[in-house]
Amino acid sequence: MGYDGIEIRGVGNVIDGTRIPQFSPENAPKTMALLADKGLTIACLTSACYMNDSNHLDDVLYLAKAYADTAHDMGIKNIRVLGDFGPEQSGELNIAEIAARVKEVAQYAKPLGVNVLVETNGFFADSRNMVKLVNCADEENIGVLWDIHHPYRYFDETPEYTVDTIGDLIRHVHIKDSVYDNNKLKYTMVGYGDLPVRECIERLNAIGYDGFYSLEWLKRWDLSLEEPGIAFAGYAGYMKSLVK
Repeated sequence: MGYDGIEIRGVGNVIDGTRIPQFSPENAPKTMALLADKGLTIACLTSACYMNDSNHLDDVLYLAKAYADTAHDMGIKNIRVLGDFGPEQSGELNIAEIAARVKEVAQYAKPLGVNVLVETNGFFADSRNMVKLVNCADEENIGVLWDIHHPYRYFDETPEYTVDTIGDLIRHVHIKDSVYDNNKLKYTMVGYGDLPVRECIERLNAIGYDGFYSLEWLKRWDLSLEEPGIAFAGYAGYMKSLVK
């Protein structure tokens, strides 16, 4: 299909990236050799570690650090964490408190050669809040995972505004598309919705972004979406015309 890498959220029924059988010490070398033979790297190990979850904070921090360990063992440069529970606008959050938690994970991950990327979702889909978070955490291995959907949909940010605001922090990108159907948001195959995907890519090209553009296909959570094989093939064809 022309892919250069994959992003791991889970494999089969295992959604915890630290427990994926293919990543176990005995299986990891075979897994990495298989990927290398296919010309693929793992761009990001994507957790569901919510840094705002004060009720389960010890577990969250433990798991985030375990993700950093697994990423190091597998030669993966990036892990994803989240600063808020959902993609849409939420209530006010304590940026300093969440930044301290992200900082703790980043300090653990730094000697492992792993970056901690905070996704633009919820409260932190507002680029102004994201800048405050990263500046407050103040670790060089903290970056931003720009999900192009959420700042645009939930905060009316243009690609120009988002890239101008957080462009120098972006280390990984999630691509997806959607439309409103009878006032209800519906995800679509990329290029079939009305998100300004092309402009997002153009803005990133203009600042020299050289990371991955990862299709986030939420089939596990929305069975109405097209089958992955159809979506992945369509995405590859669409993106070849945009990414130089």
